[in-house]
Amino acid sequence: MAHVSLTFEGVENADQINRLTTALMMVEGVDSVEVHRYGAEVQGHARREALIAAAKKLGIEAH
Repeated sequence: MAHVSLTFEGVENADQINRLTTALMMVEGVDSVEVHRYGAEVQGHARREALIAAAKKLGIEAH
C-alpha cells in the first residue's frame, strides 16, 4: 500500500475538512484518509494527481 502526503491552502473550518475527506475517499484507489486543516495522509494506490484534482474541485489548493 502506498502513502501520499498532501498539504493544503484554503481549509478554514470543519465543514471543509469533512467535504475534503469525502472527496478524497471517493478517488479510485484510496483505502483510507486522515485529513486535518493543513494536510492529509492518504493510504492506497491512488494517483497523487487525482487527489490534487479532487481537492481543487472544492476550491482547495493541494500540493
